[in-house]
Amino acid sequence: MAAALGDEDIDNDDYYSLLNVRREATQEELKASYRRLCMLYHPDKHRDPELKRQAEQLFNLVHQAYEVLSDPQSRAIYDIYGKRGLEVEGWEVVERKRSPAEIREEFERLQRERDERRLQQRTNPKGTISVGVDATDLFDRYEEDYEDLPGGGFPQIEINKMHISQSIEAPLTTTDTAILSGSLSTQNGNGGGNINLALRRVTSTKGWGEVEFGAGDTHGPLFGMKLFRNLTPRCFVTTQCGLQFSSRGVRPGLTTVLARHLDKNTMGYLQWRWGTQSAMNTSIVRDTKTSHFTFALQLGIPHSFMMLSYQYKFQDEDQTRIKGSVKTGFFGTVVEYGAERKISRHSVLGATVSVGVPQGVSLKIKLNRASQNYFFPIHLTDQLLPSAVFYATVGPLVFYLAMHRLVIKPYMRAQKEEELEKHRESAATDIARRKQEAESAVRLMQESVRRIIEAEESRMGLIILNAWYGKFVTDNSRRHERAKVIDVTVPLQCLVKDSKLILTEASKAGLPGFYDPCLGEEKSLKVLYQFRGVMHQVLSGDTEALRIPKQSHRIDADT
Repeated sequence: MAAALGDEDIDNDDYYSLLNVRREATQEELKASYRRLCMLYHPDKHRDPELKRQAEQLFNLVHQAYEVLSDPQSRAIYDIYGKRGLEVEGWEVVERKRSPAEIREEFERLQRERDERRLQQRTNPKGTISVGVDATDLFDRYEEDYEDLPGGGFPQIEINKMHISQSIEAPLTTTDTAILSGSLSTQNGNGGGNINLALRRVTSTKGWGEVEFGAGDTHGPLFGMKLFRNLTPRCFVTTQCGLQFSSRGVRPGLTTVLARHLDKNTMGYLQWRWGTQSAMNTSIVRDTKTSHFTFALQLGIPHSFMMLSYQYKFQDEDQTRIKGSVKTGFFGTVVEYGAERKISRHSVLGATVSVGVPQGVSLKIKLNRASQNYFFPIHLTDQLLPSAVFYATVGPLVFYLAMHRLVIKPYMRAQKEEELEKHRESAATDIARRKQEAESAVRLMQESVRRIIEAEESRMGLIILNAWYGKFVTDNSRRHERAKVIDVTVPLQCLVKDSKLILTEASKAGLPGFYDPCLGEEKSLKVLYQFRGVMHQVLSGDTEALRIPKQSHRIDADT
């Protein structure tokens, strides 16, 4: 349900950062921080009309933050859903709950009507386009047979099959969904298609049922049913039966799958299929953060086989994966290996080399774009030729590296900059408001800061000499970039108490007197301060906790 709030504008108000308290802060800590800020921003302390107006705005903001965080129910809502959660109508009639889990339950109840309205507007389109390419002429042809033919010097590459399928979901109610799907296929000049309509109903939290109707020019009408049921929290069963009507009569079919969680990351499956291709299959699937392993064994007509596959997941930004599998049975033996990688926010590109007896060598290229899949199986040779295996392995790799360097990487960089610029433009009003609030806060802090500095100087305490917040450019390779920082010396000095400065683990952009000078970019806080007459310096990340003074911040005399 939290995702439902993601469609709204981003909420940047961080009440914890504004009060400079931990997210686990006690009522006493909240009250102490609130009183300190009230003394700083109280309108009655300022005679100038403009300063009085600015102080009133900041005082109200601090008061609002304290009211939310000091109330257990409002704080639970804010912690789960942010400020947007507090704006949902209906909280005034909700019984005051104790735990965040109960708050979440009430929030979901209040959002149910809103979700039902959105349900009518949502579909879940899925599609697959597969184009089979016959490129055996690249490796299997005899040169002397083509010398006298026009264009005989060029290998013939043909598209020998194609398949297109598409489906959409139309939610009817919160429990009923209609699914419309269709497909078209063609191979070597012969083709056909079919269309299916399925109605699915969620009967309870433990199961659902589905009825399917279909028609096509190759197999005739189809009627089927599918049932899903959770037997226990660790075990479920799926049963599917169907009647296929054709000119040869009625062909019934039945498939049953029993699955069980063997442990946190491992599933075991037992499948029984009866019909035109009867078989029994058992498999074990283990999926962890870094790997995916599958073992399957099937006994059936016409195919019996054993399959073993392994996939390793790199923990990088591009979600790179390498995989390999071995499958052997009555049809022969096939070895496959490949890799896939994320090339954009919604796109994943993969390539797999298949080497088998008697299948030969094939290269399979796959592109996933959101919920659309594009598949290009390229058959290279019917024989096990080392040259075909080499080119199928090295060719896609070289092509990808060249495309990644010359096209994908520059495109992604330009897209990221464009999105960042759009984000800045959309948030320009909010940034200007926060900048104005920060400047007003700094003006209101001047008198308090003067008193704090006098007190700290009298005891040789903590004096903030200079402080900057924003994006610093320290890498020589990025010297062409411009630093984007703001002076936060006054706001930091205002937070000094008893010769100590403590900042919590939250974005410092929400602190009084701060604002975000470079939206969407990495930020740091750099502080040059004096303690007991000695110079100190520290550079802290935006969300890192900071506690000064510290001995490790001391600047040596030789520096």
